[in-house]
Amino acid sequence: MVADRKPLLLDFEKPLFDLQQRIQQIRELAEENNVDVSSQIEQLETKYVQLQEEIFTNLSPSQRLQLARHPRRPSTLDYIQAISDEWVELHGDRAGKDDPALIGGVARLNGRPVVMLGHQKGRDTKDNVARNFGMPFPSGYRKAMRLMEHADRFNMPILTFIDTPGAWAGLEAEELGQGEAIAYNLREMFTLSVPIICTVIGEGGSGGALGIGVGDRLLMLEHSVYTVATPEACAAILWKDAKKAPQAAEALRITAQDLKGLGILDDILQEPWGGAHANSVKAAEILREALIANLQELEKLEVRELQDLRYQKFRRMGKFLGEETN
Repeated sequence: MVADRKPLLLDFEKPLFDLQQRIQQIRELAEENNVDVSSQIEQLETKYVQLQEEIFTNLSPSQRLQLARHPRRPSTLDYIQAISDEWVELHGDRAGKDDPALIGGVARLNGRPVVMLGHQKGRDTKDNVARNFGMPFPSGYRKAMRLMEHADRFNMPILTFIDTPGAWAGLEAEELGQGEAIAYNLREMFTLSVPIICTVIGEGGSGGALGIGVGDRLLMLEHSVYTVATPEACAAILWKDAKKAPQAAEALRITAQDLKGLGILDDILQEPWGGAHANSVKAAEILREALIANLQELEKLEVRELQDLRYQKFRRMGKFLGEETN
């Protein structure tokens, strides 16, 4: 059972765990000795809530990255199964491959037929190896495009879930046309006539994220990240030292809060205290409500208006204060 699993603690979570253990020990001693310590427990529980709020409202970018990569953070399949009324997974890129690192299919959301797709990481080492740690091959992006074209043909909105360190950069992937597959998706997603909502649920890495990330709305869970390169890779390139990843995370502006300020992001979805993995049911409810609300707004737009707004959204990215206009 999930409740029996040993907790996976991040460094900054240890004070909370220690306090929780102390509360549990006092409860057990009170029961054994038939002593009323309700007042003391209430004070400690209040302290726990205050400490939790203090920690999770002051997280550094590198700490948010740890949460985004948490082994028990809900995955694309977790969210799809939690928020959809029906779900049928579809396989294959129709060119001989089926990439398990990028999954998708048809579903119903609040009674509305939709296509859902996204990166899929594993739950343990064996599963992660099978899914290539959520790093798709070109076949994954071609499968995604096939499903998006299907959605466009049958007037079904597209919901994508981004959670990858990046597209697989191995020799085989390059030989099979990784860059072309991602570039093709970028171009074609601008032409689709149905609403597209993209949500970063964990780690949004580089072109691997962008390959399913062109949409009318970009949402991010509170502790997810979106970056041109992992902080470790950035630190290795700039300083020849991957240990400077926390410094790189600060400079890269990878958090949802940073991206909201830069105008890249449309909305931040607040996570339950402790992160999405601490209460996956609540996290799924928050995501479902946000997707339904955004979808209802987008479906009011005419096709041409939808496409124009999507184009302008991305044209505005990359402008800076003081930039001269020709």
